[in-house]
Amino acid sequence: MTRTSRRTALTLVAAAAATTAFSGAQAPAAASVSIIKAVAFDGFPILDPRSVIVVAKQLYPENGEAFSSLFLTRLFEYQWLRALGGRYKNFLAIIDDAHFFAASQLGDDVTAEKRARLRDAFLELKAWPDVPSVLNALKAKGIKLAFLSNMTAAMLNAGLANSGLESALDLVLSTDAIKTYKPDPRAYRLGVDAFMLPKEQIAFVAFAGWDAAGAAWFGYPTIWINRLATKPEELDEQHVVIGQGLQDVVRFLAERN
Repeated sequence: MTRTSRRTALTLVAAAAATTAFSGAQAPAAASVSIIKAVAFDGFPILDPRSVIVVAKQLYPENGEAFSSLFLTRLFEYQWLRALGGRYKNFLAIIDDAHFFAASQLGDDVTAEKRARLRDAFLELKAWPDVPSVLNALKAKGIKLAFLSNMTAAMLNAGLANSGLESALDLVLSTDAIKTYKPDPRAYRLGVDAFMLPKEQIAFVAFAGWDAAGAAWFGYPTIWINRLATKPEELDEQHVVIGQGLQDVVRFLAERN
């Protein structure tokens, strides 16, 4: 992976926060380990976001790498800043804001057609190949399943429909319902309230390291599915298991339960 493509991948996941590798690793030691009865997934362990980068680069071929990097950085930074400042806009709206910023920084013109194409890319996502079999395996074990994502419910439901997985999850939880974003603790509490379970009985599956840290800080047993093999940052959070694909979630639960 080149330095530039690595930077783009790091931007997409907005950095990593876990330090315990899954291979051979046990779930973090605790005085009393609760049985996991539900799993809450961020959107991107289920839905493959790499097609968004492809579209971003196609829109601005002369500055594709730089544009995609700037765009993805601002996409998440604007969410966190708006959550901190109490100036909420939903995920789909912030796509345009990040788009305008990135293009203006590079001197590129933004057209209505380009804006629509980049927004639509988020509504056309499909599941990673390993998703259907793993979700079926978890459901067969009686585990309740949900999205718990910063994306809007419309975006999440579109991804499920695109993948033929409309009935695969029990719940679709979007932080848009409470007008904030992860890693706000109120966002993670959506899972507790919806499942009506203590947080110790809900596993959280993150795509980004910062999200894994936030979920672990909240108190969820957390596994970071590091599909893009990114490096961890330093967020003072050790109690996160790392996997590479969703099958590692099955192993994680088998060790816990």
